[in-house]
Parts: sequence; C-alpha cells; structure tokens
Amino acid sequence: MARKARQRISYGAVHPPPTTPHYSGGRDGVICAWDLDLDLKNEDSKPQNPFSSPDDPKPAGGTKKAASSFRSQVQAHTHWVNDIILAQSNTALVSASSDITVKVWRPFGEDGQSATTIGLHSDYVKCLASPGPHSDWVASGGLDHKIRLWDLNGGGEKLQIAVGEDESSAKGSVYALSVRGSIMASGGPESIVRLWDPKTGKRITKFVGHTDNVRDILINQDGDTIMTASSDQTIKVWSVAAGRCMNTLTMHNDSVWSLYSDHPQLSVFYSSDRSGMVAKTDVRGSSDMDEGLSIAIAQEHEGVDKVVVARNYLWTATSSSSINRWRDVDTTTEVQAPESPRPNRVASLASVSKSQSPPLDEEPKKSSEKTKIPFASVLRISHTAPLTISKVRDPETGVAYSGRKPSEAIIETDPGIIYPYYSLPEETIEGQNGLIKHVMLNDRKRVLTLDTAGEVMLWDLLKGVPVQSFGKRHLEDITPEVNTMESVANWCGVDTRTGRLAVILEDNYCFDAEIYADEVTQDDAITFREDQRINLGKWVLRYLFSNLIDEEIKRDEAYRASVLTAAHQSNGFRRENAPHSLQLPVNQLNGWAQNHDDDASIITPRPINGSHYPAMTPGLAIGVATPAVLPPSHGTNVQNHLPSTAEEGSNLETTKSHMSNPRTSADYFSSAPPAPQPVVAGKGSEVSNHTESEAMPQSPTEHDKDGKGSSLFGKKFRMNFPKKLGRSSVEVKPAVVDDKSEESDKSSEKEDKIVEDNFYGIMQKIRNDYDEQLLSNPGGPLPTGISPSLPNETPVLKPPPFTAVIIQEDRPDSGGVADLYRGTVNSVGKDADVIEKTAPMWLGDLLLRNQIPYKDTVKVSFILQPFQDLLPSIASTDGNSRLNANRMLRAKKILAYVAERIEPQPEQPDPNALKAEEYLDLYCHDQLVPHNMTLATIRAHVWKTGGDVILYYKSNGRRPDLETTLASPPAAEPVVSNGVSTEQS
Repeated sequence: MARKARQRISYGAVHPPPTTPHYSGGRDGVICAWDLDLDLKNEDSKPQNPFSSPDDPKPAGGTKKAASSFRSQVQAHTHWVNDIILAQSNTALVSASSDITVKVWRPFGEDGQSATTIGLHSDYVKCLASPGPHSDWVASGGLDHKIRLWDLNGGGEKLQIAVGEDESSAKGSVYALSVRGSIMASGGPESIVRLWDPKTGKRITKFVGHTDNVRDILINQDGDTIMTASSDQTIKVWSVAAGRCMNTLTMHNDSVWSLYSDHPQLSVFYSSDRSGMVAKTDVRGSSDMDEGLSIAIAQEHEGVDKVVVARNYLWTATSSSSINRWRDVDTTTEVQAPESPRPNRVASLASVSKSQSPPLDEEPKKSSEKTKIPFASVLRISHTAPLTISKVRDPETGVAYSGRKPSEAIIETDPGIIYPYYSLPEETIEGQNGLIKHVMLNDRKRVLTLDTAGEVMLWDLLKGVPVQSFGKRHLEDITPEVNTMESVANWCGVDTRTGRLAVILEDNYCFDAEIYADEVTQDDAITFREDQRINLGKWVLRYLFSNLIDEEIKRDEAYRASVLTAAHQSNGFRRENAPHSLQLPVNQLNGWAQNHDDDASIITPRPINGSHYPAMTPGLAIGVATPAVLPPSHGTNVQNHLPSTAEEGSNLETTKSHMSNPRTSADYFSSAPPAPQPVVAGKGSEVSNHTESEAMPQSPTEHDKDGKGSSLFGKKFRMNFPKKLGRSSVEVKPAVVDDKSEESDKSSEKEDKIVEDNFYGIMQKIRNDYDEQLLSNPGGPLPTGISPSLPNETPVLKPPPFTAVIIQEDRPDSGGVADLYRGTVNSVGKDADVIEKTAPMWLGDLLLRNQIPYKDTVKVSFILQPFQDLLPSIASTDGNSRLNANRMLRAKKILAYVAERIEPQPEQPDPNALKAEEYLDLYCHDQLVPHNMTLATIRAHVWKTGGDVILYYKSNGRRPDLETTLASPPAAEPVVSNGVSTEQS
C-alpha cells in the first residue's frame, strides 16, 4: 500500500515594519523620508505622577532635544511635487507632480528605490485624495479639468470625471480634492465647490459662495459637513443636508492656502495663509462657531503651502526648501486678560512687518508648561463674532470669569496687533538652496545661476560642474563681467524649474553648434588639425554614455565570437574544395563609360571609383571636424574617417562657376567641388585645363541656357531654393539601361530587414551587416561594426559619475513628456538593456557609428571690398563681390582668400613668408575684426543689422611693397578661383 507523502505548512516570522516616517516633497521632484525621533503618542494617555508639580526642579542633564534625521529618498518626478498622500496602511506613498504623472512609492517594499507611475494627466496634477488609510485607490485632480481615480494594485484608471463639462464655464481646473465615504468634493479657480459620487462619477450638488480660487477642502467623518479654504481670505463651513453655507470664518487677512484636521467633526482644525500665518481654531463645546477660540500659533516668512499635525507637533512647508516644526498649543488653557485700553489697532498679522519680532520677554513656549494663552495671540473668528475670552480676570474690576458661554463675559477690546504664540520653531529641517534663475552666456558652454540664498554660480555645461562662485551679488551685474563676444548656435536647453540645473538635448538642434578645437583646454596632449571644429552636442553625448559604449563593445565582441563559432561549425558540413561563391564574368567598365565590345545587358553599370567620403572644400576651406551623416542618396557605408584639410591636401584646383552643377551649393564653404573649368590666372601663374570636367555630367539644358544669355543672377536665384542645397558629393544621373538588366539587378538585391525604431535597431543593423559579411566571406575575419568617435575628434570629458541622465518622450496626447529612463552617468552601462529599448535610434547612430543626422549648413552672405581702393578688388568683371560661406568661417580664412585673389601665388611657397592675417586686416563698421572671429560673431556683435555683411580688407603695413606692387595691376581676364560662390549684390 502506497503511503501518501506528508504535506506541511510553514510560515516565517518577520520583523514588524519600523515606525512610519514623515515624508516631504519639493520642487526638485525628490520625495524624502525622515525619522523624527519623537514620541507621537498622546500625552494624556501617558501615566502621570500625581505628586508632580510645575515648580519641581528639572532632571539632571535636561531633556533630550529631538532631532529629525534623513532616512531615505527617491527621485520620483522631473518637475515639482504638488501633493503627497499615504495609503494602504501607510505602506504606499502616492505623489502628484507637474510632470503630469501620478506615482506610488513603496519604501518598505522590494522595489523601495524607485517610484512607479500609476497614471497620467494631460496637464499639471495639483492634488490627491484618499477615502481612508486602508483604501486601495486614490483620486487625483489637475489642470486638465479631470478627476481620475487610480487603482493602487496595478489596475490603472478606475474612473474619470470631467469637471465642468455640463456647464458653460470654461474653467474646470482642480486645485483641491477630498474624499470621505461616498462623497468626493473638488474646488478650483471657478470658486465653486462640487460634490461627486466616487462610485459612479455623477455630480451630487455644488456649493456657490466663494469669490476666488478654492485651495483646500476637508470633509468630516459623517460626510455631512464640508470645510473649504479660499483665496478670498475666508474659510466656509457647508452643510451637505441643507445645501448651503453655515459659517464664514475670517480669522485670516490673506489667501487661505491649507487646512488640516484630525478631529472627526472638524471641531479642531488648523489653517495657514499666504502671509505665513498659521492658526488653530477650537470650537468644541460651542453652540456657534463664532464662540470658538482661534489662536495664531506661528508666523512664517513666506506663504505656508501645507500644514501637517501629529499629536503635539505641527510642521509647516513653504516655498523655501526648509521645513519647520512647531509645538502645538493647548487651547483648553485659559487666556490672559487683556491690557488696559489701548489705541485702536488693526487686527491683522499682515500689517506687521515680517522682520518685526515679538516682545523680547516672550520666550518660545512649550505645551508641557501649561502657560496661559497671550491675549495678543487671539484671533477674531469672524467679522460678526465677539472676542470671547475663557477664564479671564478683568484687571480693573478684579472679577474672574470662566467658560465661553454667551451668558458669560465678552471682552470687546480691539485685539490690535497680533503676535504669534511662538516666535521661533522648535526645529528646522534644513534644505538645500535651489536654483531659481539662470542666464546662458554667448559661448553656449557656460551658464550663470542664482539660487534661493542669493548666491551666483558659474557652471560649465560640457563638464556638468560649477567652476566659480561669485557670492551674493546681482546676476545682472556679473553677466557682463564673464560674457564674451561670440555667437554660437543654440544646441541645448537649460532649465532650473526643479531647483537644479538641467540640460536638455533634442536631435533637431543639439548638433547645430561647433567650436574650434584650439579654443578647448584639455589636460591630455592631443594634436588637432588646423581649424578643426568640435560638435558640442556630439561631444557631450559621447561621454555621458561612455559606460554604455563600453558595455555595447563587450556585447559586440561576445556576439561576433558566437557568430564566428557557429559559422565554423556550419562549415564542417560543406564538401571539400567547395567554392564559397559563384564567380561571374567581370564586365570591363571605365567608371560610367561602358566598353562597347561587351554586352550591355549583363549587369547594371556601377561606378568603380571606391567609397565616397564627404567631399572637402577646395582651396582655403575649414576642415570638417566631425563627419556628418551622408544623405540617403549615398549607397556606400561611411566609416569613421576624418578628411584632411585643404592645407594638407594637394594643390588648389581652379574650377568654373558652380552653376554648372545645379544640384550642389558651390560656394566658398561648400563640401562639394563644382565642375572645373579652364582658368586664366594672374601674371606668373600657369593656365591649366582639366579634362576631369568632361566626365562630370551636366544638365542637358545648361548649354542652351548659356546660349540664350541667361544672367548669373537668374541662376543664383534658382540655386538658393532649399531643395537645391546640399553638402553631399556631386550627384550624377544613373546610366540608362534596359528593363531586363534593371529587373535582374533588383532581383539580386536583398530586401532590407526590418529593425526596431530605437537604440537597439542600430545594433540590429550592425548584426545584419555581420551576417552579410559571413555570407560573402565565410572563412574571413569579422571586424567590429562599432566605431565611436575618437579622442582626436571628441576630447575626453569626465562628467561627475552621479550626474542624472534622463530619457524622455514627447506625448502630445497627454500634454507633456513622459520619463522613459532615469539613471546616472555611472549606471548607464548596467542599464544597457533598458536604454536599448527606450533610447532613440539617432542616439545609437551617434554613439555606435559616429554618425549624426544630416542637416544643411547655415551660411552667411557678405560683401568683400578693398578699403578706400588701396588694394585691388576681388570682384569679377561685372563688379560682383558678394560671397557666402559657413557661419563658422574665421576672419583669417577670408584674408587668406583675399591674398590669393589679389596677388599670384608662387609655385614653391616660402615657408618663412608672412601669412595673410599677418599683413592684412579686416574691418567691419570701422572696427578691426580679430583674426579668429567667425562670420556669425561678426554679424551678431559687429554688423548688428540685417542684409549682407560688408567687410573691408586693407594692408597693415608689414608688407610695404604690397600696395606699390599691386597699385596698377596688368589687365587680365577674370579669375574664378577655389569654388568661391559669387552672387549679384
């Protein structure tokens, strides 16, 4: 007989969760947990010594002062945290933010280091509400005129309510929200309080009475009384059964921002306003709220956004980064009798200067001392309420009164200036000084910031660190001291709304700015090419994700090893001496010219001149610092190649007008050389006719246009259209072949494999290339397809390892952006799997293949003329001296161009000869232009007007023979040199 296996049930003992900490959230998007080191139990429940007396001596050593300590934090949001609330028995903290998200953080859960998004609004989320401490859902309200209910167990959105949908009012933003039982109340700038059924989303009723924004709402335990605070300086108490306002309280003289009460019937509640006053109101035992007692507990220096109370302590949060803790006031103690009649005073804290202090003889009081409440701290609850005083002894009559009943004494004395009960907080949780203002400097590499303490700091955006502190000074005074006269294209956005410096990069403009390599200060000795430029966006991204690149290189090595191993194993099944591929007869082609002895239908003619690198500007062009991605018309795969500058290349070629190539922008700074043409040089130069132009295809109508006497202006005008511009190599017309050969060529081409539209899609493309290489050469090596930029192109940067890196996505349907990834410079390598799925494809192209999105070069048009005609003009025979060039072209390059045009260049250059910028000067608006100033800077800071920039060149006297030699130059035919674009002025 088989014996049944024994079954058992086990359970494990665990430590109970620690004491629930207190939480705070701020404009930096961070939520912090604090250990308060306080006994929050009710003092009334503690055993009391019946023989104790207030006059007993203090115990030796004094009482230990409680101090709050930091416990943990989470970077939950990328914008301000507007509200937080505890739910699910204090195990879940829900937060609402201006980044349009609602998130939940479970600090005691397994994933206690991150917050999870449970929902999205389409605008700022301003408030949260929960029906109870054990509820499994919360409600959120925002500026999108929606109230949404979210399931905290992962169920998503449970209900959506459109506020004001059935009304003609365009306002419907939700600034206040409260839930209790079967009633949910909301308020906003339309001054209406609406009641909803949280189960069905239907509106129950609405209360009208406030005259300004409703900022906070409380609902009593029974759900029959609602208390609202408004910017109209009032607190109203509403009866749900009667459907009307029962009381209007006016103890505040400024906008009331916050309410708090843990009393089931709201008989004791706390309120705060924009002036910083915090009040406690107690109406217990009063038949009418006007007979209650209201006390000014504290006075902050700024408006109090939130008040939270736990037993005998209350905490106040303002717009500053610090949180103050105050001792609560026992409203059951008696109130001091008023002084003898005084002159009339205004019963308001707002009338007192915020720098004014209470009387020096008043020390911060402690609730354990059971002292009397000063009459100067009592507030008049409403305009119609008398100032009732409990247990007051009139100093003049000597009669003692007690109680707060209408039949007892009423002091009608004007309360005068109000002094808060406490002059100083018991403890301050200090926060950091957040940034509130910034100024981007002209070099686009540095930014000045101002923090809440008034300190000005200078930051390096490339390194992500502060470099200099200017102390507490005005930002406007420091900006002219550190700013430079430069004009650099905008490549990033800077934001300080979270109190920290955030730099935003987007693909449509982050690659627009470049700087010259000789302006970069580097610790490592790196040799740069002359006039090499560095792309700022590319430079920063390369080292923000440096650890990611290293991780991808390791993965690539492992992948190639596994692929090669699998390929060798599959080759074991091949027969010996089997050919790797079929050899087809090679058609003898000479470039695009086909041998007429062969059959043209064999294959489609293709160019055999090798890979196409980005064409360089002939003549005195600036070397390309960062190779750009070729346009889709290129069929070759551009490798990581840095082309040499013109100074390193061959002799300058003379070319004809760019109009012979209508598909290119042949100007002085073009990357595509225009078709060459015979040139007649000045005296001492030779005439060279290049036959290369015969092989360059031209428009069939070009000669017809020339024969008709088409003007140069007409051609230039047509070339200015955007579709005619480009930085690619010269495009040519494909050879004409018959349909059969075209179909044969198409059938031989493999269809492109589908890849994902993200960072991982680049990895798929690289691996697809590996597959093709193995098919074409199974036994050959498999070189890596990852080619990040090298230090001679992007010098090494070392951003701080804990610099935050965030990848976001625009979501127009939600009205904002959503976080896809959040990490640090140190963690991007470990998070490679997440980044591959969330990062955009253009980032993978940049990091792994050193390619940036193609974009047309921005150019500046200028007119170049000799100063007072002391030197020969560079204008053509028709008097045109209008040029255009890259906005980054330096003045010394313009002078080199002038030197080449006004005097012949020797066949054997003298290495000791003066450079053009050493004996020529450039002027604009009678101002000497520095040799390293760019055209963009000249236009922005010297020219300062619209239209073409007018520049003048002249000799500085270091070559006295220059003006005499060139005073009367011999007549010569016009010179068209080095592809400089000339246009009619």
